[in-house]
Amino acid sequence: MTADRVYNVLFLCTGNSARSILAESILNREGKGRFKAYSAGSQPKGEVHPLALDTLRALGYESTGSSSKSWEEFAEAGAPQMDFIFTVCDNAAGEACPVWIGHPMTAHWGVEDPAAVEGTLVEKGQAFSQAARYLKNRIMAFVSLPLASVDKLALETQLRAIGTMEGTTNSRGDVA
Repeated sequence: MTADRVYNVLFLCTGNSARSILAESILNREGKGRFKAYSAGSQPKGEVHPLALDTLRALGYESTGSSSKSWEEFAEAGAPQMDFIFTVCDNAAGEACPVWIGHPMTAHWGVEDPAAVEGTLVEKGQAFSQAARYLKNRIMAFVSLPLASVDKLALETQLRAIGTMEGTTNSRGDVA
């Protein structure tokens, strides 16, 4: 890891319609050019949840250009080589992932699915806001890591620890 390059990060979730979309947009801004974030799903829904887009706009993050896509796109020849891959839902963490070129570092950062929340529009909106807050907290911890000066084992340990922060759905911190 060097300080003078842009790191590619892939956020994975099953449907790629909410959590991974939120994380992609948040990292693309909070990474301040040091990171390029992407998102994908094992079984993409084909469209981004409207409340994910509303939440991003309300928080001042980019919401245009987001799309629900398969993780297979990132395992094909010519795809960007990932440096980091984070699963943000427990289902995706337990699935057999494609073989990733370059052996990126992986960790599980599970957050409850806001799209699964039943209730009023206000309650659903609160669930999306909470998921965005949990993801932003993890992302801010991630972007503050001294990537160029930490050895791989210590970095992997720190990435897993980030996955156990407030709002986790899985205290084990399993790898993606």
